[in-house]
Amino acid sequence: MKQHKKALALWIVVTLALLAGALLAGSPGRAETVQEAMRDAVLHDVNQVSLFGLRPVAPGMISAFLVTAVLLLAAAAVRIFAIPRFRYIPGKLQLVLEEAVGLFDHMAKNSSPHRNGFVGAYIFAAGAYIFVGTLFELLGLQAITVHGHPITLPAPLSDVNAAIALGTLSYLVILSGGIAANGVRGVGKTLKEFSLPISMSFRLFGALLSGLLVTELVYYYVNLSFVLPVVVGVLFTLLHALIQTYVLTMLVSMYYGEVSEPGEPKKKARAAQI
Repeated sequence: MKQHKKALALWIVVTLALLAGALLAGSPGRAETVQEAMRDAVLHDVNQVSLFGLRPVAPGMISAFLVTAVLLLAAAAVRIFAIPRFRYIPGKLQLVLEEAVGLFDHMAKNSSPHRNGFVGAYIFAAGAYIFVGTLFELLGLQAITVHGHPITLPAPLSDVNAAIALGTLSYLVILSGGIAANGVRGVGKTLKEFSLPISMSFRLFGALLSGLLVTELVYYYVNLSFVLPVVVGVLFTLLHALIQTYVLTMLVSMYYGEVSEPGEPKKKARAAQI
């Protein structure tokens, strides 16, 4: 026990020494100011990347293509190689997959007991995209901008366009549940929550962008080779990956359950009033 305490104390001392050295050494200097770095992180009007030589796009779009390709390849590999080998007594991979599917399946059934087949599949796909897409920035993959400068590819949903697209798609899924269960009345139920796609979109965008901006500030004012930027970047990324995956999937399943709940027939309702 004493050895663990000594090791922890030594680690803290070394970390503080490195941090002090970083602060004393100062920033190595950058071509752009911190305000320009913050602005470009939101608008992506400077550090754009060429899309197959066709046109310049935001780096988040390249990240979105890569994350989508990785998820599709992983899904195909699981379906072709893993699922045919599933057994009654599950192995490690089978257990992880069953727990992941069961988590979203239970969430869909609890929030939407009347119609949950499609919404369960959707929140599983959306949750996987948010989680993997958020962790994607930890890889630190590099790209070259149209101006010839290197840039680290960000998380796809740190781009406001990607966040709006996912929020709008989630709202359309909720709308489809209302129409399938209640027809035109389902449309009315869903349209009452007109601010839902905006809130979901900007919740995703704001949360992921906040982590990006905090990490950018730390990188800007502290030398890159020290401990603090890595710790801050990893903690913010893991925290946002878990929280935003849970929040969006829970909201979609909950609202889907509300609008897809069958309405009471008019005749029965009138008889009950009489």
